[in-house]
Order: sequence, then structure tokens, then C-alpha cells
Amino acid sequence: MAKLSDIELQAGLKKLPGWERKGDAIVRQFKFARFAEGIRFVDRVAELADAADHHPDIDIRYTTLTVSLSTHSEGGVTAKDLAMAERIQELRS
Repeated sequence: MAKLSDIELQAGLKKLPGWERKGDAIVRQFKFARFAEGIRFVDRVAELADAADHHPDIDIRYTTLTVSLSTHSEGGVTAKDLAMAERIQELRS
């Protein structure tokens, strides 16, 4: 899977509110009222990631989670990352 061009990445991010490019990754913060709610969300993301065999980096800071997606083997963001971001986005809808 090839790394997306800047134009392709910007077009993909327009469909993903709250996600932004940060270096060679796309990133979004999710905020929760309680710590346990965030951990349940991480569990749901983990199920999606295992099913897709594509795993995000997740930083947990009390009630704020930061999810980062990048295809390391390609050195940046691919269509696989945008698809995973969309699935993660749907968990919060």
C-alpha cells in the first residue's frame, strides 16, 4: 500500500472531522467524562485494529486519548490509515 500524496491526504482528512496530519501520521484526540469510558473505547479500538491487522499508537492521559495512525512500512499515511480512522470515528458517533 503506497504512501498518500499530500493532496490525497488532505482530501481524505476533509472526510474525517477532528483528525489532523502530524508529521508522518494522522492524529486525533478523544475526550471522555471518565477514565473508564476512555479505556472501554480503547478496548473497542483494539478489536477493530486486530481485525484489520493495522494498529494505532494510543496515548492515554486520564480522560484524554490521542490516537495516531501511520503505516510505518511505507513511511507515512496510506489509505489503510484513513480507513482505520474512519472506523475509529464511527465508534464515537
